[in-house]
Amino acid sequence: MSRLYLTAARDEVGRRRGLVPKGQIVEAWPDHAEPGALWLGEDTRALLESVGEPITMDLALPAAAIPVYYGPRLCDLESLPREESLKGRVVSGHGIAVAWITLDRFGQRASWEPRSASDPVFHLRRVGGGAGHLWRLFRTKDEAVTYMAEAYGRDSEGAEWAQGLAVADFAELLRKHGERA
Repeated sequence: MSRLYLTAARDEVGRRRGLVPKGQIVEAWPDHAEPGALWLGEDTRALLESVGEPITMDLALPAAAIPVYYGPRLCDLESLPREESLKGRVVSGHGIAVAWITLDRFGQRASWEPRSASDPVFHLRRVGGGAGHLWRLFRTKDEAVTYMAEAYGRDSEGAEWAQGLAVADFAELLRKHGERA
């Protein structure tokens, strides 16, 4: 089972990043609420630990606990970010789920300029990928239900997906799925 990890070893992650062989990608997302803390995925953790001792992890979450909605108009598959990276970005913003919103319900390419790192709408694509992708993270189930009903319609697959989210907020996600070190 793939996991996402929270670590306070920011300096060590930075040091090891320089030791990782060229061509390998280290993706570490700064936690928006805990200064100095980073979220890593399973692959990044393994890569960093391949060049040193195990890194102390403060918290682990199963990656499967972060639902992703891709919708019926998904395109540019070759440039989609790895799910580990996407889900790491979501939990770094204390989100519980994320939706692909690159195209609107009419099939038009959406545009958005995030105002800050805490903006719930963000751009993310695979490193070296072509087309960019726009994502909407949700910090609460209520936020997801409202957004998806407005964006896709109340009787849509997207609205049904939001209604089915398993947790109400980030605190509940941590209570249900978080494993402290």
